[in-house]
Amino acid sequence: MEVTDVRLRTVKSDSRMKAISSITLDDEFVIHDIRVIDGNNGLFVAMPSKRTPDGEFRDIAHPINSNMRAKIQDAVLAKYESVLKQAEKYEEASVS
Repeated sequence: MEVTDVRLRTVKSDSRMKAISSITLDDEFVIHDIRVIDGNNGLFVAMPSKRTPDGEFRDIAHPINSNMRAKIQDAVLAKYESVLKQAEKYEEASVS
């Protein structure tokens, strides 16, 4: 299974959440609300989750092996870096 598309929008706030993403797997299945989080050890991807009645958070969808988790994280973080670089270029061009 491959990540065939990543859509991402950055979040403008002081929170640790930096972006929200949707991924497409094999051009057949979409997962929405994947978050890019700035954690204590750098950026990581958090899968969509919901709060249970007892206050716990449970993943709605998640990879079941480390290989797929790495594919998802690498694709989402690469897109995030690309969006940041594009924004920097736009800001530089508007200042010039």
